[in-house]
Amino acid sequence: MTFDLAQILDQRQGEKYALNEKYLNAQLVRVLKTLGYDVNFARGEGPHLYDVAGRRYLDLLSGFGVFALGRNHPSVAAALRQVLEAQLPGLVQLDVSLLAGILAEKLLARLPGMERIFFCNSGTEAVEAAIKFARMATGRSRILYCHQAFHGLTYGALSLNGTEMFRKGFGPLLPDCIKIPFNDLAALEEALRSGEVAAFIVEPIQGKGVTLPDEAYLAEAARLCRKHGALFIADEIQTGIGRSGRFLACEHYGVEPDMVLLAKALSGGFIPVGAVAMKHWIFAKLFDRMDRALVHGSTFGKNDMAMAAGIATLEVLEEEKLIEKADSLGSALMGDLQDLVAKHDLLKDVRGKGMMIGLEFGAPKSLKLKAAWHLLDTAKRGLFCQMVLIPLLRDHRILCQVSGDDSYIIKLLPALTIDEGDRQWIVSAFDQVIGDCHQIGGAVWDLGRSLAKHGLKAKAG
Repeated sequence: MTFDLAQILDQRQGEKYALNEKYLNAQLVRVLKTLGYDVNFARGEGPHLYDVAGRRYLDLLSGFGVFALGRNHPSVAAALRQVLEAQLPGLVQLDVSLLAGILAEKLLARLPGMERIFFCNSGTEAVEAAIKFARMATGRSRILYCHQAFHGLTYGALSLNGTEMFRKGFGPLLPDCIKIPFNDLAALEEALRSGEVAAFIVEPIQGKGVTLPDEAYLAEAARLCRKHGALFIADEIQTGIGRSGRFLACEHYGVEPDMVLLAKALSGGFIPVGAVAMKHWIFAKLFDRMDRALVHGSTFGKNDMAMAAGIATLEVLEEEKLIEKADSLGSALMGDLQDLVAKHDLLKDVRGKGMMIGLEFGAPKSLKLKAAWHLLDTAKRGLFCQMVLIPLLRDHRILCQVSGDDSYIIKLLPALTIDEGDRQWIVSAFDQVIGDCHQIGGAVWDLGRSLAKHGLKAKAG
């Protein structure tokens, strides 16, 4: 065989952006180049990325939470090699999978109250499946979701997306999907009173703003759902698998859902996988007779590589005590960042759970800074965050993201494997960059004026 992938990668490494611009998403390439994010990453190891020159970066984006174990974890890689070497008879379809059974057993052992698992390929597929299960189980069609929610971008999931930017131009979406405010029990109960609601789907911690619920909100929401005959669905696609310092973020709030949606970190960072855990009676409503055994499915949903990656991920979480580490080190990191609020006028709040942390910025008290802030905000709401993110990457080699369009919140989703050195790296970098933002006339505000110019030009069309 003459095919050599390593040789191809080596020979064509410098063509990455040109190929994507020509054949894939040229607008994304433009964004990366405009922001200075066109770094030619060549390798990933644990929580770190390395560019072609060998420089090390700290990845606080983690593939939107996929890399909870960091990149290329050796235990998961070893499990996948074993699958390839075993030449297993995968995806026979008119058969069942041993590895799927083992992963389901291990997941359910961590999910009290859940009794059945449906496997698919991604988080958005898990949401699509949950809609079908909920409608079949209840005989109702209406789904409630929250303002600023994010549940995916396929049509059913998009119909439950609480941010207009993602929905614009794609309508009409699924009918009977109703948006209500997050953290508002009165609004939830009012919507449930119709008796037509199949389910309420909610992120225990909203990813778009790292917005935490009141302590009693989720448990009371679940109680109201049961009172009115609706299902309570916890979307733990980003918050689950240890991200919050618990296996599920729901555990912080003492709530038992009717369905739990998982994906992202369950992959081990290698093979896409999604899962819907639920109570047996819900599952049995869909698969109620032998002639309906295949009424819903996903061709690659139980493939051996994905199942092995999930099993290995759960083993690594246990062996390396990563959930406990996410809780302790995440709390320490959040405390360090919260200390910066009193130091920096522009930083208003730091919140989160475990290794899911949001830094919220806001208008300063200083008149000079207010004028500069207003300039950026006029160009594009939330543009200030880019003025923080660009030097974080350029000067401190830290990669992270703004939590949503028009947002004043920078979200951190580090690998659960970061160490004390990484913690100090994060705090020192944010302290310096935010401090620089308080110096009118400095290099950061030269960048700000440039961003404002681009923003105003975009507004003008």
